Amino acid sequence: MMKTLFLNPPSFEGFDGGAGSRYQGTREIKSFWYPTWLAQPAALIPDSKLVDAPAAGLTIEQVLPMADDYELCVMHTSTPSFRSDAKVAAALKERNPKLMIGMVGAHVAVDPYQSIKYATAVDWVAGNEFDFACKEVADGWNLADIDGITHRVGGQIVRNKPRALLENMDVLPHVVDVYKRDLRIEDYFIGYLPHPYLSVYTGRGCKSRCTFCLWPQTIGGHVYRTRSVEHVVAEIAKAKQYFPQVKEFFFDDDTFTDDLPRAEAIARGLGKLGVRWSCNAKGNVPYETLKVLKENGLQLFVCGYESGNQQILHNIKKGMRVEQLREFSANCRKLGIKIHGTFIVGLPGETKQTIQDTIQFAKEVNPTTIQVSLAAAYPGTFLYNQAKQNGWLMDEDHGRLVGEDGIQVSSISYPHLSSQEIFESLAEFYKKFYFRPGKIWELTSEMLSDWEVMKRRAREGVEFFQFLNQRENREAA
Repeated sequence: MMKTLFLNPPSFEGFDGGAGSRYQGTREIKSFWYPTWLAQPAALIPDSKLVDAPAAGLTIEQVLPMADDYELCVMHTSTPSFRSDAKVAAALKERNPKLMIGMVGAHVAVDPYQSIKYATAVDWVAGNEFDFACKEVADGWNLADIDGITHRVGGQIVRNKPRALLENMDVLPHVVDVYKRDLRIEDYFIGYLPHPYLSVYTGRGCKSRCTFCLWPQTIGGHVYRTRSVEHVVAEIAKAKQYFPQVKEFFFDDDTFTDDLPRAEAIARGLGKLGVRWSCNAKGNVPYETLKVLKENGLQLFVCGYESGNQQILHNIKKGMRVEQLREFSANCRKLGIKIHGTFIVGLPGETKQTIQDTIQFAKEVNPTTIQVSLAAAYPGTFLYNQAKQNGWLMDEDHGRLVGEDGIQVSSISYPHLSSQEIFESLAEFYKKFYFRPGKIWELTSEMLSDWEVMKRRAREGVEFFQFLNQRENREAA
């Protein structure tokens, strides 16, 4: 067994780099997702080590000496950070020429040949689900015998046959054991969850076909493969013992509510544990299920509204009607379930008017908090191919998804709506949603009733205004 380091490498300051984050960037409010995609294979390899440099605030100078202590380093990379990550790999290899380096993540899964060609210090890259590929490398298998990887053979790059997706998800060990061993949970923040929080996956894949969504199209697939109810509840029970300071658990499945009977069964198990929890959900959960989830500890949904314009929802194959989203939002409000609503500006079909329509829609459904993103054409997605074919991509340089500071930039431009107009609409969206007397009073009342919320919101408020100022300064430049 090779002594193995799993590394989420340092890049931009405050950059949530990809081992847990769906859309990598430096955010308007400091946020770090758990590096679960690295923790899972780390849990399969005894005596491995997981280092999450961005969350821990580690620099390249602090990470480099680690190369001396390991035989294998598995790095998670993303499209926005790939070039930076390749430099980290080169520095590690220079420090320890005997170190074998592998890369995992959606970027190298989509384009393994060009990835390994560019990152000359990398010995292999893995596609799709890479858990057991990493284990087989660490176990000393011949690289030629490992499904799902692309590797170097002399001066050639060889792509092995694809790896089958996991069907029995219960063969994966609990990631919270790795969290306890290697991570400091206080390093992880998400604006809409109490701090500290803890996130895990109960399954992989998503039934939906949203054209922009990264992981179902590159890593997890469109079949929702799940762990058993007992396996999930046992992990949360263990996590509760390991981390009594955790205030809320989050299930980061693409769509936890894709399997309603299972969601209800897990909820009942969590209810017996007496924990608070939240999850990703599609805006079509029926009232009866919402009631069961709420009665058993559900606090909040992260719901991808994306747009308030029905045609745009059709264009991105969202599979949702605006009226469904309105009904879902009203039912959640009735039951006291909070919603963190996510929206995207600049999707195909967007105009100045549809942006205003979506802002008005957001004000009507009034989720507790929102996140507004710029449409991002990630390689491997339908949206990327669509944008490339139609000439919408501003720059085919992958680095254009984020700027020099790691903050997302608008990479799509239309003949009738420029990338600059899309970029400017993001700050307008935030201001029109939050700077309303009713919303200000709603958030203020919540802060006055809970000291912990007060402290969190105060920190977030400072970061949010700094973010807006940074964007406005960029526009002025």
